[in-house]
Amino acid sequence: WGICSFVPNWYVFTQPLAFGLFVITGLAEINRTPFDMPEAESELVSGFCTEYSSMKYALFFLAEYANMIVIAAIAATLFLGGWSGPFYGAINLLIKIVAFMLFFMWLRATFPRVRYDQLMFLGWKVFLPLSLANILVTGVAVLLF
Repeated sequence: WGICSFVPNWYVFTQPLAFGLFVITGLAEINRTPFDMPEAESELVSGFCTEYSSMKYALFFLAEYANMIVIAAIAATLFLGGWSGPFYGAINLLIKIVAFMLFFMWLRATFPRVRYDQLMFLGWKVFLPLSLANILVTGVAVLLF
């Protein structure tokens, strides 16, 4: 519990590429609209949810939003300083999580759905090489500085 625990580390400024990759792959992981492959609401009635009703449908819906909360909490903790900020720690973290969730909802309302082949191209030929390059550059920077 030294002075370093009170220094806010907003890694969004030192690792912008990692932040962008995390947010985009997080969107793909939680199956939100740019990457909503299982639902495909434009082709199907409501995707896999057509088979479920009542409590099972509600549990799928809650699980989707719980997954979104977890991704938002991890992003806020890793890249936005977590508890650091002008208010009480838990309030700061909650504000950042809500901001990420609103950002995810805004993206869902704004962007069209990506086709499966485009998602695979992005994942394997864009995001994977960028993430490996980011790991290399970060490792060299830590080694030299």
